[in-house]
Amino acid sequence: MTSTSRPPSIWQRSAAKAVLATSLVLALGAGVTLWRASVREAVAVANYPPQGQFLEVTGEQVHVLDLGQPAGWSSDAPAPDLVLIHGASGHIRDMSFRLAPALRDRYRIVIVDRPGLGYSSRADHTGASLAEQARLIRGAVAQLDVRAPIVLGQSYGGGVALAWALDAPGSLSALVTVGGVSHPWPTPLSRFYKITSSPLGQALVVPLLTAFVPRQTIRDTLTEVFEPQPVPEGYFDHFGPGLTLRRSAMRANALQRANLLAEITAMAPRYPALRLPIEAVHGSADTTVSLDLHARQLERDAQAVNLTVLDGIGHMPHQVATEAVAAAVDRAAERAAAQARLR
Repeated sequence: MTSTSRPPSIWQRSAAKAVLATSLVLALGAGVTLWRASVREAVAVANYPPQGQFLEVTGEQVHVLDLGQPAGWSSDAPAPDLVLIHGASGHIRDMSFRLAPALRDRYRIVIVDRPGLGYSSRADHTGASLAEQARLIRGAVAQLDVRAPIVLGQSYGGGVALAWALDAPGSLSALVTVGGVSHPWPTPLSRFYKITSSPLGQALVVPLLTAFVPRQTIRDTLTEVFEPQPVPEGYFDHFGPGLTLRRSAMRANALQRANLLAEITAMAPRYPALRLPIEAVHGSADTTVSLDLHARQLERDAQAVNLTVLDGIGHMPHQVATEAVAAAVDRAAERAAAQARLR
């Protein structure tokens, strides 16, 4: 039998070679990216290992740092419990830089890594909703015999703290928000988060960022977050930005940010039901979370909000106006104690 097929032309052979060469280059590039991302992640973990303990809550691991009873306090007369919840792209070390040391002499402080960030595992494919994060954190600190704590949330963490208060009002004694998100805003999701929260961005862009983002770019980003104040000396090295660049953390953070507006929109109408003492601390120069859109509206909608506006302060009051934030915690403790005496 005679075959009618023809051998491939020179153009077909050239095309096949081009496809093969391109595939090899792409595979090599992907391999280098994944290798470099893994190396940078390993360095970050080695330089900034877990500081606390891991507690399991419904199958998830929550990383918690319990600083214990302060000196001079005992189990018979314990200090008030205080839970600190960090913001977006953060982890425990943000709260342990200035705020926890400023309060450690009079509170039993527990700092948590929000689900998906730091060393806490991600609760679900969405990166964990505000309510789910609050539930997991609440379950973790309960295992440490933390009862009716004061809960402080900064930025995104303020939304988690509000979700905690709305869903389990009897499980905390007071609430403190610091530059906290609370109400809907008109601007759309940034292009960065649109990309990094998409399936393609999660698969392709996030590893590239982990592998190749320069150290100076990270410093520049921190500078923008702190403006108009400078980044405090020592913060960069204490915080360990490499932990936030790990692929797992970047993916979780992007999904959380992508879902945040819808979750806050659903939560906001419930604020009039809040009865516990609330201290809100917000910088007048905060361009990340607007004072007027968030703290002032929270003051309007919830009965027991005492708002402290810090003139000229940006988005990081707990780092640059630490005494004012510590004073708000003290007021929250006093108000909670007074409320308890009336029961």
